[in-house]
Amino acid sequence: MDLATLIGLIGAFGIVLTSIILGGSAGTFINTPSLLVVLGGTALVTMMKFSLGKFLGAASIALKAFLHKPSSPEELIDTAVELAKTARQGGLLALEDAEIPDQFMKTGLGLLIDGHPADTVRAMLIKDMNQTLKRHADGQDIFKAIGDVGPAMGMIGTLIGLVQMLSNMDDPKQIGPAMAVALLTTLYGAILANMFALPIADKLAVRSREENTTKSLIIDALLSIQGGQNPRVIANMLEAYLPRSKRKDEDGDA
Repeated sequence: MDLATLIGLIGAFGIVLTSIILGGSAGTFINTPSLLVVLGGTALVTMMKFSLGKFLGAASIALKAFLHKPSSPEELIDTAVELAKTARQGGLLALEDAEIPDQFMKTGLGLLIDGHPADTVRAMLIKDMNQTLKRHADGQDIFKAIGDVGPAMGMIGTLIGLVQMLSNMDDPKQIGPAMAVALLTTLYGAILANMFALPIADKLAVRSREENTTKSLIIDALLSIQGGQNPRVIANMLEAYLPRSKRKDEDGDA
């Protein structure tokens, strides 16, 4: 689980709720029509921009921002080196019983064991990677759309409230409460966009870049193993994916 996303989300909403409660009038911040305009309107307008399947699938994609734990590049490099050593000693068939925690690497290793040529392995793995990145991009687009539509629906709700307020100008006592309700939709829209949708979209973009890096590393590692390269050469090549501070020196020390 990604603690940064969870702590940030809970903390941000906690601060807002605390400020509302300390103001002593928490009930005035709850208005059902405003919630319907912002939440319902945003969902329906966003749905218009995408297919129903992509829209409904956005929730499962968003869970990646909370639950996804990307494979560590350092661990992948260590695994690749061990696989390379085994393959040099007993051939690719000796890798059949290897325990691979990363599913993408496991799939690619199966292609090597089945004897597919390097071009076929590369093409199949790159296609798999691109499809995954495309799904991530679709999720980002949906949450970015929610971030755009939410404030706009909040403004629409505010305009509706102002029209209703101006139609009752004969009762000055109703102007203040009506104005407060009108502004609530703007508040809801801003919260939806800036405290939920846009941060989720940005985190999905981070996850997509991480996945692109790890999958590219795995592809290079598997093709090097298939080519019979020396494990030390493979390790040095794959360390290019790491920040310089995490690379090992010639003695193997970080």
